[in-house]
Amino acid sequence: MQVHGKAGTAGGTILTVLVNLQSADIIKTCILAAVGALVSFCMSLAMKWVVKKIRKKDRSS
Repeated sequence: MQVHGKAGTAGGTILTVLVNLQSADIIKTCILAAVGALVSFCMSLAMKWVVKKIRKKDRSS
C-alpha cells in the first residue's frame, strides 16, 4: 500500500471516529484525563515525600 493509501485510510478512520463521538463524551474524557493527571502528580509527590522520610530515618539511625 502506498503512502497516500495509508494516509487516506488513517484520515478516514479518524474522521469516522470524530463524527461518531458526542460532545458530552469528549468533555467527559477531558475531565477524566485531567483528574487522572492530577492524581498521578499528587501520588508522585507523596511517594517522593515518603522516600525522603524513610531515607532521613535510616541516616539518623
